[in-house]
This record gives sequence, C-alpha cells and structure tokens, in this order.
Amino acid sequence: MPRGRAETTMNGNGVKRATNAAIVAALLAVGSAGFAAAQSASPADAQIQADVMKALSNKHFANVKVDVSGGMVTLTGTVDVYSEKEDADKKAHHRKNVAGVRNEITVAGPTVEDSTLRDKIGEKIAYDRVGYGTTAFNAITIGVQNGVVTLGGVAYGPMDKDSALSEAANYPGVKDVVDNIEVAPPSPMDDRIRIATARAVYGYPSLNKYSIDPAKPIRITVVSGNVTLSGVVDSKADKDTAGIRANSVPGVFKVTNNLQVEGSSNSASK
Repeated sequence: MPRGRAETTMNGNGVKRATNAAIVAALLAVGSAGFAAAQSASPADAQIQADVMKALSNKHFANVKVDVSGGMVTLTGTVDVYSEKEDADKKAHHRKNVAGVRNEITVAGPTVEDSTLRDKIGEKIAYDRVGYGTTAFNAITIGVQNGVVTLGGVAYGPMDKDSALSEAANYPGVKDVVDNIEVAPPSPMDDRIRIATARAVYGYPSLNKYSIDPAKPIRITVVSGNVTLSGVVDSKADKDTAGIRANSVPGVFKVTNNLQVEGSSNSASK
C-alpha cells in the first residue's frame, strides 16, 4: 500500500474516533443535565418541600427557607433563639421521605457579652427545677465563647440535664449549645448516700445557711459511692467542715472537696 494512502486512512480513522468521542460526550452531558434537572424538579422533592414548609408554618420560622434535592433538606435563613433552630431541625427530620437535613439556619438574636451570658444562664440553671428535690444534686458547669454555650458537669437525672439544656437554648443571645453534661447512673445506693450526705452537711449548725437559697447550695454529686462537693462557701472553715461531714456518711468510698471560698480566684465557677 502506498505510504500516502496509508497516512490518509489513519488520519480518517482518527477523525472518525474524535467525532464519535465528541458525540458520546455531548450525549452524556445532555443526559446528565437532563437527569439533574429531573431530579431537582422531581415530584418527590416538591412534596417533601411542601411538607417541611407546612411543618415550619409557625411564626417563629417566618424567615426560614427550605430547599430540597434528592430528598436532602437544606434549611437557611434566621431565627431569634437557638431553640428555634433545633426545633426546625427536628420538624424537618420527622417529615416523610426526608433523607437528611442540612441545618444552616443562623441565630440572629441580640449580641450579648460572654460574661453576661454566662452569669444570666448560670442564674437560670441554678434556680431550675427548684422544688423537685434534686437541685443540690446537680453540678452543672457553664462556659461561653463567642455566644456558644458549653454545658458540662454532672446532672442527677435525664430530666435535670434536659432542663438545663433548655434553659440555655432558649436564652436570647445564645448562638449554639454544646452538651457535655453527664448523667449520674441510677443507683439506690447512691440515692441513699445523697440523702444522708445532704442531712449530714445541711444539718450541721454552721452549714445550715447553705440550704436557704436553692441557687447557692453546697452541691453534692454522687457516682458509685464517690461524693464530690462543689459550690461556693463563706470560709475555709465551712469548706473543711462540709468535707468532714460528708466523710462521716456510711457507705461513702471517697470525698472530693471542690468547694471554693468566697472571694478566691476560682469562686466564680458554677
């Protein structure tokens, strides 16, 4: 075969292959675009969007927008308090056929200084659930940075934990809530020690004053027979006396005395 003819044939095949590849690529592009358009405009997504919008018809979600693609719900917009952001998330998750929720809602409430926010939430939690008999058995810690509240420590039970989280989530100025609270495991032995320790501490004449204000008790945390005392007392004598009284309770394995003396550098901790 002459060389020129061979080159012509090869060039022709190359042109055919390039043309075929271009046609296939164009068809794939058109098919992908059509699929994406069909997916974004699918009746299922439209129904999910309608269901979620109906669930968020409350005035608290007036500035919340809902987008759905492939069953994935994206929430944007603003709410006044963090609890409303949480609530919107839960309502969206509970709708039929929702594959997942991206919660990009912004809390647009007032800007409050971290120190002020911490003190206000601390006061709310301190008086929370007064009358339920568990206030002195909760030792919740509070940290605030750029409006993000982190709650830690130990709660007597799930109800006490949930209530503390709710107090923080519903306070204006809170942008987010991080839950690091541990719940003391249920234990009849620990319950007996809690009551006995409270009687031993608060029943002592010089310590009885700490039972008057439910927001300022000597907090008694008990886990597996180990007692931790926390809070703020008036003097080192009161701190030492509380430790001695707790150590005298039958069944106590160990007492950790974390009580702070009023006016000390650490006495501001909740």
